[in-house]
Amino acid sequence: MTRIDAKFAQLKAEGKKAFVSYVMAGDPDFERSLDVVRGLPSAGVDIIELGLPFTDPMADGPTIQLAGQRALDGGMTLNRTLELATEFRKDDDTTPIVLMGYYNPIYSMGVDAFLSAAKAAGIDGLIVVDLPPEEDEELCEPAQAAGLNFIRLATPTTDDKRLKAVAQNTSGFVYYVSITGITGAAEAEATDVSPAVARIQAATGLPVVVGFGVNTPEKSRAIAEVADGVVVGSAIVSQIAAGNTTEDVLAFVKTLADGAHSV
Repeated sequence: MTRIDAKFAQLKAEGKKAFVSYVMAGDPDFERSLDVVRGLPSAGVDIIELGLPFTDPMADGPTIQLAGQRALDGGMTLNRTLELATEFRKDDDTTPIVLMGYYNPIYSMGVDAFLSAAKAAGIDGLIVVDLPPEEDEELCEPAQAAGLNFIRLATPTTDDKRLKAVAQNTSGFVYYVSITGITGAAEAEATDVSPAVARIQAATGLPVVVGFGVNTPEKSRAIAEVADGVVVGSAIVSQIAAGNTTEDVLAFVKTLADGAHSV
C-alpha cells in the first residue's frame, strides 16, 4: 500500500474528503518553495501535487505556465525538484507527494534512473499529462512495478470506451478535469461534476478527485460534496505569484482545505 492508498483509506475511515494542493516546485525560488511545501500539511493538505517545471506546458493556463517559467529562471530542474521532495521528507514521512508534469524531463534522465531517484526522494505517485494509455509500457508499467501510483486524467470528453483504457493501469486515484480547456480558465460546477464522478467511480472503483476551476472555499466544499476529493492549483499559485508571505499563502490554503473538509 502506497502513502496515497493509505491516505484515502484513512480519510474514508474518518468520513472525510481529500484536499489536494498543487504548487510548482521552485516557484519563486527553491527555499521559498520548500517553505510553502513544508507548511501545506499543517494547513490541512492531505496530498501534495508537486509541479515539475517544463518549458512547454501545453495543458496549463497562464498562471501555471508563468510559475514554471519563474522556477526555470531560478535554476529549477528535475533533479532539484527531487531534492526539494527529499528535504520535505526529512520532516514528514506520511503526507503523499504526487509529481505532476510532462514526460520530456523524465525521458531525458532515463526512466530507470528517474524511478530510482523518485523512490529515493519519497515520491508516491506520478501524473504525466502527455503520456496516454497507448504508451503505458514507456513509464506507467515500470512506475507501477517500482511501487509508484500512476494517476490518470479523465475529462468531460472521456467517453465510456476511452474510460476503460484510462482505467486499465491507473492506481491511487483518478484526477477528473472538470472543465474543457486549460487550468485556471473557468470554474467547476458541482451539478456538472456529480454525474461524471459517479460514472468514473463505477468504472474504476478508485477515488475520484476533481481539479481545474476550484478557487474558493465555497467551491471547494461544493465539489467535495460530490467527489472523493478536491484539487486546487492555480488559485494557490496566484497567491505565490502576488508575492504574498508564506504565512499568508498557507492561511489561504487552510480556508480551501477547511471547505473540502467541512462536508
